[in-house]
Amino acid sequence: MTSSGLYLTRLLAPKNGSTAAECEDAAHVVPASRFDELVDVPLTVGMSDGATESVLARDWAHLLARSAAQHAWEDEHVFRRGPSFESFTQNAVSLWEPWLEEYIAARVAQGNPLKWYEEAKLTAGASATLLMFRMDPVAGGSWHWRCAALGDSCLFHVRDGKILRSFPVEETREFGVTPRLFNSLNRDSALLSARTLFAEGSCESGDRLLLMTDALAHWFLSATDHARVLGELSDFSGPHDGPRFSDWLQGLRAEGSLHNDDVAVVRIDVEGQ
Repeated sequence: MTSSGLYLTRLLAPKNGSTAAECEDAAHVVPASRFDELVDVPLTVGMSDGATESVLARDWAHLLARSAAQHAWEDEHVFRRGPSFESFTQNAVSLWEPWLEEYIAARVAQGNPLKWYEEAKLTAGASATLLMFRMDPVAGGSWHWRCAALGDSCLFHVRDGKILRSFPVEETREFGVTPRLFNSLNRDSALLSARTLFAEGSCESGDRLLLMTDALAHWFLSATDHARVLGELSDFSGPHDGPRFSDWLQGLRAEGSLHNDDVAVVRIDVEGQ
């Protein structure tokens, strides 16, 4: 008999021409688990896509994603508009200045202090999208998911090779709109809460949930045969598949079906009794 739980796959890849250290997409999971380990407790994910036009976008994306995953684990009430979500945004922003002070001090210690144009950009802060997600077990072996989204990083709930829910983007044309972003200096928690969208749903055994940053989400939503492209994506099951995953992405970019951008994806497979 198969136990009830979740299998998790997390993959990151930079755009062509960049290194892994330069990837501005981030995905953090709580609790940390191996790709071949069945998870039977609540699971949370924070995903963020740093806005390249802002300075230190990669670092802010990682801070934001990590904070989102941890906060979602500690407070399940964060998935609604109101005090809990606003508390999360305040906490996330409070992490930025201490991190920035350490970064500037390290640059000075290395003999590479900030240039004047870098200092000018810092006054505008760093920006990134946000996808915050949580899965909880429900009596009978099913699972309940909740999600909060600011921007165009997406959640797809898939059953029998078909998309049951696409959130927050429902049509590919919506990717052409400049996404809303979470800025590292934005202390207006009520405004961030008002701009964030919330959703929830229930999962059955065999369902799959995919969290993706915008480039891969656009590719997936554009497909005419979601079962086929899901099969392609499901061929990569863990960190050991990173090089093959990068090669696969490069193939999609070469044929023009995937925009050359950083990629983050978390796939959650639901196993039942």
